[in-house]
Amino acid sequence: MVYFVVTVYTDKSSDKREYESYIREVKPIVESFGGRYLVRTDDVIPLSEKWKPDRVIIIEWESREQLETCFESAEYRRIAAKRENSVDSRAIIVGGED
Repeated sequence: MVYFVVTVYTDKSSDKREYESYIREVKPIVESFGGRYLVRTDDVIPLSEKWKPDRVIIIEWESREQLETCFESAEYRRIAAKRENSVDSRAIIVGGED
């Protein structure tokens, strides 16, 4: 298993409609490629002043190849700009236990 961990930072003064559209559209794409959402929430309680994301997403995948196939797909590329243009997001891939 591998895990795709994302933190999202939003500009409180910006229009959130584009990102909200992305949120609605991305879930069925991810799931169609075998991703399983473990966490998808705005309910984030920072424990440090240095790390204060507004949203956290964790997606479980059978393999890194499965993850990469999803995010390189035409379906995902079609909506990616909605996220890129509306929020600051940071992602890492974490391997599961061996």
